[in-house]
Amino acid sequence: MNDRIRSFRQLHESGCFVIPNPWDLGSARMLEQLGFKALATTSSGFAWSRGMSDNHVTLDDALDHFRDLARGVNVPINADFEGGFAREPEAVAANVSRAADTGVAGISIEDSTGDPASPLHDFTLAVERIGAARRAIDASGTGAMLVGRSEGFIVGRPDLAETIRRLVAYAEAGADCLYAPGIRNLADVYAVVKAVTPKPVNMLVGSDFTTVTEMAAIGVRRISVGGALARAAWGGFLTAAREIAEHGTFASLARAVPFAEIDAAFKGEQSPGRS
Repeated sequence: MNDRIRSFRQLHESGCFVIPNPWDLGSARMLEQLGFKALATTSSGFAWSRGMSDNHVTLDDALDHFRDLARGVNVPINADFEGGFAREPEAVAANVSRAADTGVAGISIEDSTGDPASPLHDFTLAVERIGAARRAIDASGTGAMLVGRSEGFIVGRPDLAETIRRLVAYAEAGADCLYAPGIRNLADVYAVVKAVTPKPVNMLVGSDFTTVTEMAAIGVRRISVGGALARAAWGGFLTAAREIAEHGTFASLARAVPFAEIDAAFKGEQSPGRS
């Protein structure tokens, strides 16, 4: 187990930390400079940067992205590995083995199918997929953390009892950290934390509905923001671009971060593969 994976595990042992989501190497390095102790990829933010919708990048592109970030910053990276880019447990395991080799410190596997008519994998299959991912990480010898995600609240199945049943089963199958994006009610968040204790819980905060202090008070160990930072960046871009396109004026550009500030932040940075 390398130092970054060891420190990543230690972050989950007590307190509450924010693990923001960069979408490329530049945004990752900026977040590292701001003092964040770990970062997580965002499948949506990365897909948008490639001109695609979420869940449409290839496995190889995702692996290259993980490798780029893991080599390009000095803090641990948690990989948003979507559904493992496969349905069957054996194929998930094979892909997780490849992801573990990229240098990431954590790998998230979700239980959504992409089918609106049946948006979650069958319970038994979903648990088997987590178990397969666990075995693959163990076989890799990396010590990377496994995050088990249940997606009901963001795919039209906001059933707290079923979400908790799945998260508990994922914990028993070997997930190190549990995650149910889309939950916004603090009582529901607490119910999730209580159900899987002592394993840590990640919560998604993509808008202004809570604070780090509130999340910490109910036992959440880590907070991610998903594609929200990417959306914020796109918001600034589109506001300025639409003004130019629709009005022929440039006032929004006055609110841009100065060139010198951004350029200075990257002076002395090396290419991916730095020590």
